[in-house]
Amino acid sequence: MKLVFSSNKFVRSYFLVFGVSALIYAVTCAPGSLWQDSGMIQYRIWHNDIAGGLGLALAHPLYYLIGIGAKSIPLGEFGFRINLISAVCGAITVANIFLLLRLAAGRVFPAVVGAVTLGLSWTFWRHCAIAETYILYTAIFSAELIFLFLYFKNQKVGFLYLVAFLNGLSISTHMLGTLPLACYFVMAAVLIYRKDLKFGQVLLMALLWAVGCLPYEILIVRELMASGDLVTTVRSALFGNAWDRDVLNVALNSTIVKQNFMFFGLSFPTPNILLFFAGLFASYRILKFKTFANMLVVMTAMFFVFAFRYTVADRYAFFIPFYCMACIFVGVGCGAFVERFQNRYLPFVIIVLAFLAIPVYIIVPKVAERMKVSLGTKRQIPYRNEYVFFLRPWQRLNNSPERFVNETFNTLEENGVIIADGTTVYPLWYGQQILGFREDVEIISQHSSYKNPMEFVTAETLDEILAERSVYVVSAQKGYCPEFILDNYDFIKTGPVYKIIKKTKG
Repeated sequence: MKLVFSSNKFVRSYFLVFGVSALIYAVTCAPGSLWQDSGMIQYRIWHNDIAGGLGLALAHPLYYLIGIGAKSIPLGEFGFRINLISAVCGAITVANIFLLLRLAAGRVFPAVVGAVTLGLSWTFWRHCAIAETYILYTAIFSAELIFLFLYFKNQKVGFLYLVAFLNGLSISTHMLGTLPLACYFVMAAVLIYRKDLKFGQVLLMALLWAVGCLPYEILIVRELMASGDLVTTVRSALFGNAWDRDVLNVALNSTIVKQNFMFFGLSFPTPNILLFFAGLFASYRILKFKTFANMLVVMTAMFFVFAFRYTVADRYAFFIPFYCMACIFVGVGCGAFVERFQNRYLPFVIIVLAFLAIPVYIIVPKVAERMKVSLGTKRQIPYRNEYVFFLRPWQRLNNSPERFVNETFNTLEENGVIIADGTTVYPLWYGQQILGFREDVEIISQHSSYKNPMEFVTAETLDEILAERSVYVVSAQKGYCPEFILDNYDFIKTGPVYKIIKKTKG
């Protein structure tokens, strides 16, 4: 199969966009250990844990296989190497969106605008700077879209084989890949009905999809053989251990709607987002192939609806595939707008507005902090400015996990015990198991299913442990500390943590 991109100019421009994006993301990447889910990712990779402990849908096996390979590359600290996976995948995604627009819209400037708009968007950029699975997914998905376009342009079934294989890989990375898969099923049925596809070709596509999805399929089969429970295994594969209500949620409230629009506004903080709507209207004319345009519109709607009514705390990350689609239409709208209004200054204004996102991200955290805008956080993490951490996408100066761990380990008494929550346990384990700090300390948590170095404390055992050892909690707050400890004990602030003491009578 011959891939023709007109000339080497497509290859050169693709790698130029990739190189610039990779440099930006590598420079702004977090330098080491991370909080919460990203910290868990680093911990899992360090221990070669491909399955995880939160259910099959949260296993993301392809990402972890890549991470296990990347951890051996001698480039900076271990955590930085893992964070760089997102930086490289982010650069691939941006370059893929550029190439798709270059091929589909036929002009360089709209492709640049679409790529820059995505590359500098808050949610996307932020996840290019930390260890996360979403950006590997978008790197694969954006490649699917390129080959899907090439199929409609060249009418060669080989491109659909590549789409099927890549979609299998994407599902091995994240279950978000099932949304485009539904579109591909409908497309295949229509093409068979039109006699543009033969049934044997569809079977080969299914086989290639299964090959791409093999890392995930192996985990499913292994889980089924271990449990013998088909229903539970299927539920785990679709929803994980406890997220079926969130995935299937159809209810909305004003808080969710308000927060979602805040996410949009921060990710696209300039008037250029209006080009998205222009792109929707112009897509059927500029993208040339009606079926391809239809599929883009449908996928965009599916990603939007899925993320908008999702109820998990970090649902803003699930908008990332929608943002990729939105930036395709921003590029299309840019092409239509420039074509409609023949003004030599217009491209300059559009590109300046695209880069205006950077100063916005510098200013917004300061303004939000001064105005005491609520970010929905329930506590202050030691050494972490919540406004800078959440509202500024680059993470190069994010050394708060390292500072927290260093100060905590310097504070603890010998043979101490730390009761940590899901946000802080992974930096602590990182410091102990990867950096070799304080092997005498035992760190325990109820997050995930990882085995603690000692039995987790209970109301019956804590007094006995306190008689022999000092026990600390990271946060003496509901939701981050066992309630029986909050109800029956007092705390002494000791560095960044709290030492548990018996409650004084009276």
